[in-house]
Amino acid sequence: MKHIQYLAVIGLGLGIMNLSACSSSSSLPEATSRASLTTDVNNYQYLIGPGDRLSIFVWRNPEISGEYIVRPDGKLTTSLVEDIDVSGRTPSMLARELEEKLSTYINNPRVTVSVSSFSGPLSEQVRVIGEAANPQAINYREHMTLLDLMIAVGGLTEFADGNNAKLVRVIDGKSKTYEINIDDLIRDGDIAENVDMLPGDVVIIPEAWF
Repeated sequence: MKHIQYLAVIGLGLGIMNLSACSSSSSLPEATSRASLTTDVNNYQYLIGPGDRLSIFVWRNPEISGEYIVRPDGKLTTSLVEDIDVSGRTPSMLARELEEKLSTYINNPRVTVSVSSFSGPLSEQVRVIGEAANPQAINYREHMTLLDLMIAVGGLTEFADGNNAKLVRVIDGKSKTYEINIDDLIRDGDIAENVDMLPGDVVIIPEAWF
């Protein structure tokens, strides 16, 4: 009898623990929507991101000019300016900000910023998930279209339902979903289904139900 009571107590304790775990669990907050500075396909602006290699030239001051790699936190440190946040800025924006900060040490500084080894912020990349042959995140290029994107990911798998695909785009800080017909575009050659892409777009390709 004592053995049965002991097992009952253990069972009750485990039940309370399970209930406690369930009650303490909660949903994670939705990912932050980050709108791109590029809202017009004819006015693309490249933004600096972690991993980019920057060449910073300060006119008549070669000792503080040099090449820098943007850290994973989106910042870099130069000879005279520590931990400046550069991610999400255009090269011209960064050059003007550096001029302002360097003016404390240099009379009327002139700065030029150029970029190599492009990566850009993750929020600026175009991502394809689901039934693409090679789903991945791709660095946006000026005037990129849906057709260009599908070529880059190798097209659709044989199980894809391309005409039920979705394009998710951040507009005014909110995600908006559009229907796109990828089957008609790349399998039927209907070029009218080709659309312009923008930095930050996400294409979701579902599996077909046979």
